[in-house]
Amino acid sequence: MVGRVERICQVCGSSVGFTRSDDGFFYCGYCNSQADDIFDTGVDEEQFFSHYSASCNRVRPANAIAAEPISQVKLTTSQYLDHPDISVDDMEDDGMGDGVGPSGPSDFGSSQKNFSYEDYYSEIRSRYLTGLQVMIQLQCQALVEKFNVSPLIIGLVGTLWLRFLASTRIMADEWADQAVNDSEAQTQGEVEEFKPSAKYRSEPVNIHGKRVVYVWYRSLRSKIPIPCSLAISFLVCHVAREGVTPSDMLKWTLEGKLPYFAAFGEIEKQLGSHSEACPIRASRMFRPIQAISSQKLEAMAADIAQRIGLELPPVNFYAIAFRYCRQLSLPVREILPQACRICEWSMPSELYLSANEFRIPTRVCVMSILIVAIRILFDINGYGMWESSLSNSSKETESQSFLNTMENADEDSSSNNSQSSGTKSEVEDSRFSVVELLQILEEKYNELDDVHAYSSDLPSYLQYCKDVVFSGLRPSYEDLEEEKLLEEFWDFYQKNKGSATSDHQGDTHQSRPDEVEKTRSSDQNSASCTESPEESPKDKAIRQLKLDMEENKFCYIPPRIKVKRKDYLHYARRRKDVYIYAVHADYYILLRSCAKAAQVEPRIMHISVLGLERRLHWLEKRMDASLKLKLNLNGVCDFCKDEFVQNGGNDPMDLKT
Repeated sequence: MVGRVERICQVCGSSVGFTRSDDGFFYCGYCNSQADDIFDTGVDEEQFFSHYSASCNRVRPANAIAAEPISQVKLTTSQYLDHPDISVDDMEDDGMGDGVGPSGPSDFGSSQKNFSYEDYYSEIRSRYLTGLQVMIQLQCQALVEKFNVSPLIIGLVGTLWLRFLASTRIMADEWADQAVNDSEAQTQGEVEEFKPSAKYRSEPVNIHGKRVVYVWYRSLRSKIPIPCSLAISFLVCHVAREGVTPSDMLKWTLEGKLPYFAAFGEIEKQLGSHSEACPIRASRMFRPIQAISSQKLEAMAADIAQRIGLELPPVNFYAIAFRYCRQLSLPVREILPQACRICEWSMPSELYLSANEFRIPTRVCVMSILIVAIRILFDINGYGMWESSLSNSSKETESQSFLNTMENADEDSSSNNSQSSGTKSEVEDSRFSVVELLQILEEKYNELDDVHAYSSDLPSYLQYCKDVVFSGLRPSYEDLEEEKLLEEFWDFYQKNKGSATSDHQGDTHQSRPDEVEKTRSSDQNSASCTESPEESPKDKAIRQLKLDMEENKFCYIPPRIKVKRKDYLHYARRRKDVYIYAVHADYYILLRSCAKAAQVEPRIMHISVLGLERRLHWLEKRMDASLKLKLNLNGVCDFCKDEFVQNGGNDPMDLKT
């Protein structure tokens, strides 16, 4: 019989193996514990019984490691990798090899260990879940260090992750068999006979010849996809009341600031590339295939909260609205208090996370409340403020017409000349503030182009591709001359990029007159059918705005002239081939700038605003009906009616004596 047996010790968990002693029993090469079910049958019977009593009293050496409960064992890279405290030299010094030569067929070459069915799926499951946990930890650490998120998320994310892991039932004993049965049931019809590959002959396969290793891996990835790491990171920020939106998470991952696309590199450093029982490399196991949308990320976070039974609060309206106001350069002190009142009064359901991927996102609801507050404060109700600001020559005339319009609307409410003069000054002040607001919004609309940091110059983009897009990839060749040539080209680019830029600018300045003439002529030819030769700058700006509105399925409405009621204006939609939203220019400029800040289409933003306006209108009607409600005492007995009339003026909550 061979003098060494490859198996895992049940006492210390080491995979060093067992070595035969002179008494015929086998002992662990690490903790020196005896194997109860293995002994050498070739030993003489008298020798066996003579050594039996001594083997029963065999004392474990002082440096042996005692068995620890699972809850106290530190998680290592893999229980099937070589023990970290044992080297090849130590194994030879301990007498594990006799120096004569191979004692069995397994010692020839570098043969793989024979793992059981349970060993394979336990190792694959352990590596996948540990890798996802490392990815979540890296994301939370980056959120705290780079984006000033509260460190509270570090303590909360562990609980969320473990509760979600328990809800998937991946750790159940029947998970592996169920995954194999599902893979076998997917193939329909007659199945051809297969011949097992010699390379993977030791791995288990299903009845169709598929490697069960990849069956388990696909099952893990379907139950807990890699984007779940981002969803859990966003969910813990939401629970901690942080003003982080799904669009922020998506932007940071695309820029490489939040570990996601290249996180497998750090996971590989901690867990290793692969193990013998899990041949799938970390670069394949933990590398996302594509980016996730912000709507799907928000829905996934809400779905995780529902599965673990977590009741979520609404989003932190103040934090998100404050950031949007700063981003649009809006007056925070004037707008934010009014917006907070609208939010507290209406509390729309869109402020809560929803598992419905096609619902209005929460950040859009926050921005719609800001839009309604701005419309109320600055009286943006189709009075033509933007059109009047286009031409300075007719500014006074249009200002006077606007004041006259407001006077006609306030004739019933004004009683003397002093009140009307006060109305003129207030309207004039509000008019100029509205014009200034619209100018700021137009400037911010042109500045809010979402340009990533890596697109600023070529070196930044190449570094981004190296660190994020093609992270971990190396050229398949080992040509030193070609690598040297690439380095020379790169050095040449670094030395001459400044001069090339200046020459390009010089050529641009020299050829600018000719190019301007060509551009002018081409523009005139293309716009001859839509633009008259005597078109004023105001008409041109309105025409360009109409084209922009048509691209976004909006329709231009001229300014209001005869204003019968100075009230909040509710817009509606018209049905042609598709729904067309008819709005004024003032409202559209406000809408498109806010939509760009929230990273959503203007049409979606307008739908959210219409929904909020309907809710506010419904609340006003219900409140008005409640105030006018009269108590019906017809069905009340005389005693209760008299008691009610007698105590009608008393406050039932007045506890003063």
